[in-house]
Formats: sequence, structure tokens, C-alpha cells
Amino acid sequence: MHAMQYEITLPADYDMDVIRGRVARVGHLLDDWDGLGLKAYLLRERGVDGSLVNQYAPFYLWHTPEGMNSFLWGPGFQGLVNDFGRPAVQHWTGLAYEDGGAAGATPEVAVRRRVSIPEGVPLAEVTEEAMRVTGRLAALDGVVGAAVAVDPRHWEVVHFSLWAHDSPKAAGEVYRVLHLSAPDRDLLRRGRQW
Repeated sequence: MHAMQYEITLPADYDMDVIRGRVARVGHLLDDWDGLGLKAYLLRERGVDGSLVNQYAPFYLWHTPEGMNSFLWGPGFQGLVNDFGRPAVQHWTGLAYEDGGAAGATPEVAVRRRVSIPEGVPLAEVTEEAMRVTGRLAALDGVVGAAVAVDPRHWEVVHFSLWAHDSPKAAGEVYRVLHLSAPDRDLLRRGRQW
């Protein structure tokens, strides 16, 4: 599993209905994308849910690198680049994924939390704790799914969870989910990824 996200930060006075309209028009295009576990079309609005910025920030869980590569090097990503410029694409190697008790529900919000891995901490301890956190998140009421991944270049862990209600009980940046494409979600391997 590979996790991926890019963030397009927009001006404070940007009409976020433009993003909502874009997702309404094109969101379905990835509903049957080979290799895509899920894509959550995410939005943060300045002054909502504690956000200081307007941002469009889709989050992906890929179950194959071929699916991810065909998206990045093909017309799907190029359309976004044409409209907004080429964003930096953050990428993490998957550690674990778990369905939540609300796995069949449509998610309303997502929470992403990034945590730096301090120098000197045994990496096995970091990954085991990250997996425990993912299991605890997945067990909470209203969780659609939870994942954890690591960036070994910057030594960072990212926790990501989808929620079927708008009152998540997880720390981190809160995003509104505008659409969820999940063509191969059932192919995302549950639990530990190694």
C-alpha cells in the first residue's frame, strides 16, 4: 500500500464552491481506476474546523504502484496540473490499514495527523505504536477506515482516518470529504503491511 497526498492552498478569499463544483464534475472519473484502493477528495476551509487556510488536498491509498504511476503520469493528474500548477506530491509507504465499524458508510470528514519520528527512537517501536493507534482509531464509533504510513526520507508517520459523522475523535487536521472513489478498497490489505 502507498499513501499519497498533494495540497493546493488557495487564497483566503477564494470561492471554495469552485472546488466543490470541480469535484462534482470530475470526482467520478476515478471510481473505477485500477490499482486505487481509495481517493478521498478533501477540502479545508479557512475558519471551519479550525483551519487557517483554504485548501484542496486529495488523499489516496493505492494498492498497486502501477495504478499510482498511471495516474501521476497520465491525463488524470495532468488535468489538475493544467488548472492549478504542479503541486508537490507527498508519498508514504503503507504500514497498516483497517476498516472501521462504519466501513460501508459514506464518509463526511477525514482527519490527517503527521508525526515526526525523533532521532534515536527504535523504528520497530515507532511502527508498532503506529499500528496500535490505527487499530484504536478503527475501533472508534463512526470510523469508515484508518490507515498509517511512513515517509522514510523525512522520517514522518502519517495517520489518516475517514469518519461517517462530522465529530471525529482523532487529533489532526480535519477535512470535509467531497467524494470518495474506492474502486479497489476491498483489495487494500488489512493489518500489517510487512
